[in-house]
Amino acid sequence: MGDDTDDCSNAAQRAHPETDSPEAGEKTGFLGRILEAFAPGDETAPAQTNGQAVMVEQPRGMINLRRMRVEDVAIPTAEIVAVPGTITLDELVAIFRESGMTRIPVYDGTLDTPLGFVHLKDLALTYGFSCDQETAFDVTAMLRPLLFVPPSMPIGVLLTKMQTERRHMALVIDEYGGVDGLLTIEDLIEQVVGEIEDEHDTDEDQLWVKEKPGVYIAQARAPLDEFEAAVGRSLTSHEDVDEEEIDTLGGLVFMLSGRVPTRGEVVVHPDGAEFEVIDADPRRIKRLRVRVPDAAE
Repeated sequence: MGDDTDDCSNAAQRAHPETDSPEAGEKTGFLGRILEAFAPGDETAPAQTNGQAVMVEQPRGMINLRRMRVEDVAIPTAEIVAVPGTITLDELVAIFRESGMTRIPVYDGTLDTPLGFVHLKDLALTYGFSCDQETAFDVTAMLRPLLFVPPSMPIGVLLTKMQTERRHMALVIDEYGGVDGLLTIEDLIEQVVGEIEDEHDTDEDQLWVKEKPGVYIAQARAPLDEFEAAVGRSLTSHEDVDEEEIDTLGGLVFMLSGRVPTRGEVVVHPDGAEFEVIDADPRRIKRLRVRVPDAAE
């Protein structure tokens, strides 16, 4: 992976020197797991047990950072929420409110001419606490720089670059100079530690909530049988649905569509129920809006 990876490997060794203490592994924290993920090697790595070398399987996150490329993780262009440099203050506030994001790319004309990104914090500090603004709103005055990376870059190298240059967002640029996707540092870290839930995400213990009669906001991992019991309707009784192969709502939607649907896509059940994908990445569905006609009645 080049010199960048070697430097990270050396940093990991300095941060976690070898020790005979059995408690050393227990003290490895969050940053330690990130640094260790850059260590070169195969899916198994040598370790010492009673003075003898044995092969130990490495965690999935370590393998991901070496094997996966930017194109495997990036959000597709069609799903990128971005705004033009001519946007007004009210329009930008509405976009932040509707998307729930804290960073939004800004472009000149089209997304293929990116200018940078605007941070919600900068907007709030500049315009949110003052009623009187003597100067006209100009989003370009608040822009922060973006990283531009090729699709083939290993995600471990990109994570190192983002940490070094203190950048939180990167655009994937194809061979013709056009934008081919978007990545945040959170997307990369999730490849090591798993999905990160914050205060804006659905409550981890609340698998679904009733938005209005017949409409539910549900996590894709919600058990299908429990959701069916809650809404009082079977979603697996149709002949086109093989209930033995699916356990979750996300699995049902994946089977109905035959692929991982994109954010905003609506998948219709043969019995009339509708599943709107409200949060997803290229690899999995995260959240759904489920409309169940019979439940509304």
